[in-house]
Amino acid sequence: MKATIWHNPKCGTSRKTLAILEETPGVEVTVIEYLKNPPSKAQLQALYARAGITAREALRSKEDAAKALLAANASEDQILDAMIADPILIERPLVETDKGARLCRPQEKVLEIL
Repeated sequence: MKATIWHNPKCGTSRKTLAILEETPGVEVTVIEYLKNPPSKAQLQALYARAGITAREALRSKEDAAKALLAANASEDQILDAMIADPILIERPLVETDKGARLCRPQEKVLEIL
């Protein structure tokens, strides 16, 4: 099985999710450091659709820019645009396999798509 993780190596949850993927037999992992190689808006929309979540639900709400977007009641499109402009606003880790996509918080959520 192939798995792609949109990863931030500075994030403990992201590192733990990556470890689960690497320790699971038969899983070929592709790691994308999304802060260095951010997804396109279309990729992000597709990932969120597969995960069954909205951009608002996947917004890293700890960031000041995210708080401002939420306070302004920004639209999904505005949130996606902000995520593309500043990828730190993307909550992580996002993992995609043939079985679907998940925002893996907590990291055990990755097991749903393995």
